[in-house]
Parts: sequence; structure tokens; C-alpha cells
Amino acid sequence: VRIRRGRAQERFTTSMSHPRRAAIDAGEAPVVLITFPDYDTDHPQHGGALTAAGCIMRIAPKRGLRSPDELLDLCADAAGAIVSTDPFTADVLRSSPGLQVIARVGVGIDSIDMTAATELGIAVTTTPGANEETVADHAIAMMLAVLRRIPEHDAGVRRGEWNRTGPHTPLLLTGSTVGLIGYGNIGRLVARRLAGFDVELLVTDPALTGSESPRAVELDELLARADVVSMHCPLIPATRNLIDQRTLKLMQPHAILINTSRGGVVDETALIQALRDGVIAGAALDVFEVEPPHDSPLLAMPNVVVSPHVGGLSTKSVDVMTRRATASVIEVLAGRVPDGLANPAILD
Repeated sequence: VRIRRGRAQERFTTSMSHPRRAAIDAGEAPVVLITFPDYDTDHPQHGGALTAAGCIMRIAPKRGLRSPDELLDLCADAAGAIVSTDPFTADVLRSSPGLQVIARVGVGIDSIDMTAATELGIAVTTTPGANEETVADHAIAMMLAVLRRIPEHDAGVRRGEWNRTGPHTPLLLTGSTVGLIGYGNIGRLVARRLAGFDVELLVTDPALTGSESPRAVELDELLARADVVSMHCPLIPATRNLIDQRTLKLMQPHAILINTSRGGVVDETALIQALRDGVIAGAALDVFEVEPPHDSPLLAMPNVVVSPHVGGLSTKSVDVMTRRATASVIEVLAGRVPDGLANPAILD
């Protein structure tokens, strides 16, 4: 987009005659739906910037499940949206005739029907690079939490127990074999952190060539050799249920699975059975197929560490992501090409 910015800007501005365009310039007060939790409505670069641009904020934080019908009620008259993982289905998009831009706070767009958004001329933006370091930190923290049995020991001490040996003995990350499924920016940042633990690193990624990484192996080999398997791939049709009953059986009985990417890349039913049967030793999950994972058997398993999809969140990353998302909404509503445009085909 930046390379083509001059021509793209001309095309984007020319398309202002489209009914979804130029709400601000038309003198209206566009509604911007905000579903990202704890959005700072007073911050000069967040809510303050929207107010200065003449927008009306509709605050509806997503803190649990949200159906497409509920989302439609919130955004039917909205011109823009600054969102979490809300279900922007094709029906929601088609039933929101004034919607011009969806600004995702983060990089995951699997909850947005991108084909429909592009066909309808709705800009979808993300905030790449804002939370990669944070996700990498969280992945390492999850590895250590499950290997060192930190939640289990914390709960035991609070109950008055002092379990240090036998089945309660912690495991070691240093010197182990770690396999990374997905070797993009976040995967590489995780690898950099793991270098300090003197691990044998294996990676698998269909985009890699042998010259790019001498540690690249096929998925089945990685699963068979790794003590720790960590997911760092996007959720796309090719990766949905990538870890399933077959692939779990390739892992070693003492191995653990870490997922800080997307819940759908792991078949949770198969994972639950594998943990019950001792096919693998444990798991650490920041993401789930359904969020929150109410009543999931995973929540009752002592060998599973969980967190509420916070891998990409820190005080710094939240500030940067919300600032970028806010700016992108203002840019689109003013008829300009935003940074982080995830569907540049709308320019054509």
C-alpha cells in the first residue's frame, strides 16, 4: 500500500462517491463502534482523536461470546468499528450499509469475512508489529509455566501442601528440543528468546526454504522429535485442526503443546482425549476454539495451563494497537488510505 500510496490515494479518494465513503466530509457525525475492552475514550490519541474528528463513540466491549445478531444490533448504523474478535460475518457486513472500516486491534482477521468485506468495499485494517514481542514473551512464559508446574505448585502451597518431588517434580526447558510450527515474525522472536536456553530448535513452515533455515523439517518429524511444540501459525483453511488426533499421536509421551496463535489450529476434542490418555504430558493454551471456554474439560486438568487470550496484550502493546486502529478509522472516514490495510484489493 505504501509503495502505491500516490495512485492508491487517488483511487481511494475518487471512490468517495460510494455510499460507504466520506461520512466526515459529508458533515455527518459518524458512529464508531468500539468493542475492544477498556478503550480509553479520553486519551488524546484514542477516544480524544475520534471526538476531535467529529465521531460519536459507541462503547460495547467484547468480554465473552458475541453472536452475529448481537453484533449487527451494535453496528447496523456504524460508519467505523474498532474491534476485538467480533464475528463480522457476511450477513453482518451486508446488513451494515454505512460501515466503511473495521479496525482490528491486533493482527488476527479470522473472525472477519474478508471476501465479503472486500466485495463491499469495506476497509479492514490491522496493527502489524505492535504486539509481536509481547506474544513471544507470553509463549516463553507459557512454556516455563507448564514445564516448571508453576500454577500447580502455586495452588498446592496455597492449600498448605509442600509437594516437591515424585509426580510434582518440575521439568527443564534448558537443553530440550523445541519445535515451532510457523516461523514468521513471532516464531523468529520466540526462537531468539529460546537461544538463551540452549535448546535444539526445529521449525516447520510451508513458506520456508532450506536455505532460509537449516533447522526446517517436515511437520511430522518436528512432532516426533520435540519435547515442546509451540504454535505460531495463522488460522486459515490449511491450518484449521492442524494438530488433531493423528498428529498428536506422533508426539512423545513427555511432550507438551503450547498454543498462543489461534484456537482453531488445534482440535480441542482430540487434545482433551490425548491429555486424558497420556498421549502427551501437558499443554499451555492462551487461545481456544470457543472463547471464553466455559465448561471445557481442559479447565479441570492440572497438567494444562490457561490464560484468557492475552498473549498479545501488554500496557505498551495495547496503547500502540489502539492508537493505530483509531488512526486508521479516522483516515478511512476522511477518504484517505490507512496504514495496515489488510484488503488492499478494495483500492482496485
